[in-house]
Amino acid sequence: IVTARLTQAYPVNSRQRAFIHASGCSENLKLLQLMVKHSKEEHCELGVVFLDIAKAFDAICHQHIIVGLVQRGVRPHVVNLVSEV
Repeated sequence: IVTARLTQAYPVNSRQRAFIHASGCSENLKLLQLMVKHSKEEHCELGVVFLDIAKAFDAICHQHIIVGLVQRGVRPHVVNLVSEV
């Protein structure tokens, strides 16, 4: 419910796979596999970066998150819920 309400105010990237209803990361893995295969077939370079943003919100001031939600027009009761979490 919280995710649905937050995505109304701030749509997530189409490659986002956490906290949403999706087929998991299998689609992204298949895309990566196809890119590697294409790179090999075409003999072209391919750069891949993996980001691990675990505990990313520990590094951000929680007040900035709340301000961002308010600026995006998230309903006050949802902002309240997030701030309580």
